This record gives sequence, C-alpha cells and structure tokens, in this order.
Amino acid sequence: MKIGVPKEIKPQEARVGLTPAGALTLIRSGHQVNVQKGAGLLSGISDEEYLSVGCSIAPDIESIYNDAEMIIKVKEPIEKEYDLIREGQLLFTYFHFASSEQLTHAMIKSGAVCLAYETVEEKGKLPLLIPMSEVAGRMATQEGAKYLEKPFGGFGILLGGVTGVLPANVMIIGGGVSGTEAARMAAGLGANVTILDTNLDRLRELESIMPANVTPVYSNSYTIEEELKRSHLIIGTVLIPGSKAPKLIRKDMLAKMMPGTVLVDVAIDQGGCFETSEPTTHDAPIKIKEGIIHYAVTNMPGAVPNTSTTALTNATLSYALQLANKGWKRACSENNALAKGLNIANGKVVYKEVAEAFDLKYLEASSLM
Repeated sequence: MKIGVPKEIKPQEARVGLTPAGALTLIRSGHQVNVQKGAGLLSGISDEEYLSVGCSIAPDIESIYNDAEMIIKVKEPIEKEYDLIREGQLLFTYFHFASSEQLTHAMIKSGAVCLAYETVEEKGKLPLLIPMSEVAGRMATQEGAKYLEKPFGGFGILLGGVTGVLPANVMIIGGGVSGTEAARMAAGLGANVTILDTNLDRLRELESIMPANVTPVYSNSYTIEEELKRSHLIIGTVLIPGSKAPKLIRKDMLAKMMPGTVLVDVAIDQGGCFETSEPTTHDAPIKIKEGIIHYAVTNMPGAVPNTSTTALTNATLSYALQLANKGWKRACSENNALAKGLNIANGKVVYKEVAEAFDLKYLEASSLM
C-alpha cells in the first residue's frame, strides 16, 4: 500500500503522524511510505532520518495526497486540505467530528474513508487516545500553574505554596486518563487536589493510588458548584467517545469563582465541557471572560512534539499495519476495535454519535464491509 505522511498545517501543530521507526516497520512489511519534506522537523526528525529507513520525500502536500492510498497524520484535515482528499482514500488520524459540522460535511462530500483515532475502542478503552490524553492531562496542570501567575491575569498563587502558606486548590472534573495525569502532576507540585467522577469503582481506584493530597469525590452539579467557589485551577477532562462533551460549568457559574481562577478545558476537541470555552491556539492560548482565564487549546500535545510524536506512533502503529496489510474493509471486519474507529466512509456516516450530533442519516459500518 502507498502510505502518505503530510506535514501538519494546523496552526502551531508540531507533531508528525509517523516516526522513522514506524515507517521502517511498514516498509519491511512491503509498503511504500512517502513523507512530505520537512514534516518531522518540529518533532526533531530530519528528512535524512526518513530517507535512511527507506521512505521517499515528497516536495509538497499535494504530492502526498495525490499518491497515497492511506494518509497517516495527527490532526483533522483543515479547510485547505479538503479538496486534496479523494474518494476511497483512507485517512487515519484524529477527527473529533462531533465538534465540527463543517469538517463532517466536507468528509462526507469527499467520499473518503475516515478512521478516527479517538473512537478506536478495545476492551472498553480508547488505546489511541490514551497517549495524547496522558500528555494533555500533564500539560493541563503545567499550563494552569503558569496562567495562575499574576502577569497573565491569574490569581497570583503558587500551586504548591511554600512553608507556612497554603497551596492552591485544584479541581479536576473527570477521573479518566487525562484527569488522573492532571491530578498526579498537581499533587506532585504540592497542590490540594479534588478529582471528581461519577463512577464509584473508579473513585475507589483513585483513592487507592493517589497521594494524600488528592481527594476523589463523587461528581454532581451541587458538588461542582461548591468546589468551584474555592478552586484556583479547574481542569475539565470529561469525554464521551465520539460525542460532544457535556457542559458541566455554565456561564452563570463564573460569577461564583474567585477572580483570576484558571479554567483548562482538555475536552475542547469535543466541544469543551465549560460553556464559555472557545477553541484557542498556542499562538493565543487564553481568553479572559468575567475575570476568569480560559485555556482551551485544541492541540495541547502539539506543544511538546518530541514526546507526543513518539508516544502517538507507539500506539497507532499496530493498527496502521493491519490497515495497510489487509485494506480497511478486511481489517475492520476482523478487528472490531478498528471497526469502531470508522466514522465516515464512502459518503456515509457510520458512527452513531456523529450522526446524532448533526441530525444526519446513520448507516451501520458493517453494511459497507
């Protein structure tokens, strides 16, 4: 199979869809890998490294899309890429369709096969979302701590405090991968952490693995409203696979927060779990509304590409290899985890939550295989 790896063109996205190590595995399995010139530079990977494992280097993005049967990338295509995608072409990347009606309709129109990293599901887990959720969770605390500083408009509190001075209060909504990693980071810095979730079994797990300065609490509207009054940093990580994130903090709640409180919306790729969140970029990462700082960068792991690119390839490679070796129809027929990654195929919406998000006709993916 001819596999193309384009350079990411979303603003401030420095990751690349495949490392040389991943490319070598595909090449040794009999596939061709074509990488756009300079695609890996911001992740610390030179064109020469790709050439050394047998990749070819394409001069531009048009060459990548024109030649490839499968595209492996990181972020969803943006408008400049829509017309490059052709009917029957397989795109293996993050899509987060539920947060973008424009992207959804563009991919339906293209006739491409869109297999989304974020909905590949195996044994109740999302293996291709986990590595970036780990990065985003840790970054959420790191970025939140920074924007609590007074020069950014923050409350002016050190997350861990110092001798004789109380630490900051951190509320984390969601006890999944991102929330757990955010809590670990905040706890490690010495903050007073409350982590909320609705799954009692998960709360018990968190109680057993977290340090003493992390308190797992059952999540409901009342608890959230009470906790936000005393929280300096609030991190939202709630995810419903393939669907829009629930709005757990409403606009009217901002008035109850301390001025300079920081909200970090890790769920912004799926529409965000704070009503006042608006997608931002690494160029302009925050918006201040009613004295509350909102950080809602849609590609947080893109800021640490040397870590993120390797972690992502480690997770995606085995699935990419199945798709390349068998073709998407056979691979998805034989592997239900991959089948769950199918969101749009041949002009049809085959993921129920995406169809429901925009009131579109839904078709069972199995009917195409």
